[in-house]
Amino acid sequence: MTQDEQAPAGQAPADAEAAYEPDPRRWRVLAVSLVVGFMSLLDVTIVNVAVPSIRAGLGTSAATIQWVVSGYALAFGMTLVAGGRLGDAHGRRRMMLIGLIGFIVSSAAVGLAPNAAWIVLARLVQGASAGLLTPQNSGLIQQLFRGAERGRAFGMFGFTVAVASATGPLIGGALIGLLGEDNGWRALFLVNVPIGLVALVLIWRLVPDNEVGADAEKDPRVDLPGALLLGLAVLAVLYPLISLEGGAGLPLVLLLAFPPLAWAFARWEARTVGRGHPPLLDVSLLRGLPGYANGLLVGTLYFTGFTGIFLVLSVHLQEGEGFSPLRAALLITPFAVGSAVTSPLAGRLVGRMGRRVTLMALSVMIAGTALSAWLVTQPTDRLWWTLAPALFVAGVGGGGVISPNITLTLAEVPPRMGGAAGGALQTGQRIGSALGAALLMTVYQAVGTVASAPVAARSALLAALVVLTVALAAAVRSWRLGD
Repeated sequence: MTQDEQAPAGQAPADAEAAYEPDPRRWRVLAVSLVVGFMSLLDVTIVNVAVPSIRAGLGTSAATIQWVVSGYALAFGMTLVAGGRLGDAHGRRRMMLIGLIGFIVSSAAVGLAPNAAWIVLARLVQGASAGLLTPQNSGLIQQLFRGAERGRAFGMFGFTVAVASATGPLIGGALIGLLGEDNGWRALFLVNVPIGLVALVLIWRLVPDNEVGADAEKDPRVDLPGALLLGLAVLAVLYPLISLEGGAGLPLVLLLAFPPLAWAFARWEARTVGRGHPPLLDVSLLRGLPGYANGLLVGTLYFTGFTGIFLVLSVHLQEGEGFSPLRAALLITPFAVGSAVTSPLAGRLVGRMGRRVTLMALSVMIAGTALSAWLVTQPTDRLWWTLAPALFVAGVGGGGVISPNITLTLAEVPPRMGGAAGGALQTGQRIGSALGAALLMTVYQAVGTVASAPVAARSALLAALVVLTVALAAAVRSWRLGD
């Protein structure tokens, strides 16, 4: 093992540590970047509760409205790695400004859209803009923080991911309840405009350019063939899974295209590195840094089991238990509260405890999910006193998974590749989210045809429990290997 490989989790190698001088503005920069990251991640889930309102307001079909939800997730997932690489090569500040301008304009276009076709197009642009924005967060953290501070910074990032995922339905339901169905769904998108404009000024004033020196990327060229191959590989996974959520099974045949596309991407990247050209993503990271590959697997599995829970419970509470969108979101909110408690703490502990933080957190998450699966069949009037506390326990565990896993996965990635590597990690999270939503909703709907809605909800939560148990097994393997 080299000296670099022996650096503790979340710390840079000794030579880089010696040359490192902390930017006095780093915490303010982090705060601004996390606000922007929260906006982009929130728009993945916030629109779910608005689907009936959008469909009624525009008088369009369910299939078209499905693309309002799915188009964003698809464009987001396809552009994350390319966005991270562009930030590494051309400046994270520049990519944040470009991405945020695109996000603001497309958010306004969705909120003011005269018809469904306009919304779908604007949502695709919005998702691609988010794909430029989000990977800059991990790249900036790699660039600006070292040692224990990096763990704390990733703890705040993990907190942002967890809370954005869990509070989207709550914020959406509150706005629709406050402003009414006709104007409420438009406000979900228009609210991004003033917040984004303020963030744009702060990014311009605070966010530094990429560091220069021995670790800086000297060749600014972007691997366009690699970006195309990776985009098609991600499309071959995400599009079938998203279509399955909407009830279409035929696109699943596209999954057959993923293995050859992934193989072609890996071969092309290896060839690009061999010719001395800058790759989109250095695939040697997967071989030379086992902690990166293992962390990518743990993160993908966790998001597969984690995000589908919110979708299933939101649908079940509204359709199976008769809750309003706001009441359903409020009942799920304890998960976000639990995550908010433990995410920053886990970020501080990971430097001392390493992968054991992930193991303990996943164990608590599994216990909370098992408890939720048991209690979800309680009578409707008891769910506030039974299911909500169980979700809080699950959230306490969930808050300790994301930030330590990100810290450990990216610990030994060179800062010059921080954006692309972080983008790949988040692409795995997007794929896991789509897979989990499709899996859990399929289980819920299938069981619902032969049993009651509460039993169907329990079956879906048990499916999530199986996936989370596999994630725990992957984390145990990573811990035993010393990653």
